Amino acid sequence: MKRITRQATGLLLLAAVWLTGCQPQQEHVTLRLAHTLDQEHVVHKAMVLMGERLHHYSDGSMQVQIYSGGQLGNERELIELLQIGSLAMTKVSASSVESFVPQMRVFSVPYIFNDNDHLWRVLESATGQQLLLDLEPARLRGLGYYDAGSRSFYSTNTEINSPADLRGKKFRVLASQTAVRMVEALGGAATPVDWGELYTALQQGVVDGAENNPPSFYLSRHYELSKYYTLDEHTSVPDVMIVSLAVWQGLTAQQQQWLQQAADDSIVYQRDAWAAASDHALAAVKAAGVKVIYPDKQPFHDAVKPFHQSLQQTEIGPVLLQIAALANEAEAKHD
Repeated sequence: MKRITRQATGLLLLAAVWLTGCQPQQEHVTLRLAHTLDQEHVVHKAMVLMGERLHHYSDGSMQVQIYSGGQLGNERELIELLQIGSLAMTKVSASSVESFVPQMRVFSVPYIFNDNDHLWRVLESATGQQLLLDLEPARLRGLGYYDAGSRSFYSTNTEINSPADLRGKKFRVLASQTAVRMVEALGGAATPVDWGELYTALQQGVVDGAENNPPSFYLSRHYELSKYYTLDEHTSVPDVMIVSLAVWQGLTAQQQQWLQQAADDSIVYQRDAWAAASDHALAAVKAAGVKVIYPDKQPFHDAVKPFHQSLQQTEIGPVLLQIAALANEAEAKHD
């Protein structure tokens, strides 16, 4: 009954969004933004700040109305709403975009970033900015990236100290073929499940575990069911703030500038706040009785080497080379 009620509420809200839409040619513009996260999540707070900054820059003529917690659908559904112009903006994982823009597959490839500095060097480089522009053929426009840390495995029934411990276990992943292949390369069985349905899937044993960053693990309350959290940090998949290309093109040049500036401000805020949120989440789940495991990562690296090699001749092969080059460039400057 709760699920039916939630779906009915979502349909009513969706109808309101469809009917009112975004009317950029009018003096006052309301941009409707939807996402799937809890309102306590630092990414949600960054989007609230974006709305405040947009209101400030536009002298009150533009505002952002946020629908949180999956009220209007899962990430794929929200992207589809942007494509038809019935929703203005969304925040999704880069992995959720890859079925619309294949180049985004690169972020679901495990162990391609040396550390967080390397990740941000890529995101802020010409390579990272080009990936945002690559969204336009899919009728989307990327405004920027939010830090989503590194994704690690958590389990309801067993410690994960090496890839061998994943064998025979079902792990929830995003609806990403690359994420599926990543888990399979490590020996597990990948099972895509919507984020809003994952708590129940863990509770009922549909999956044995999942993988995500510490704030999401904590705020989703998955730690109540999953008492083992292994910081193998296999992928660093950023969140992406995207706007409907139709809505973007309907804004004036000045309105576009205000929106981009507000998004940039929120990215700076969110990146600064992310580390503290991650540390707090880890401390909280430890206090709740979760065993946090710090494994030797080398066996995980070794397990995915064949997967890396299989990608060299694909459309993301050149991007992987550019990412590696940015790491080597930094090391050369350091030396």
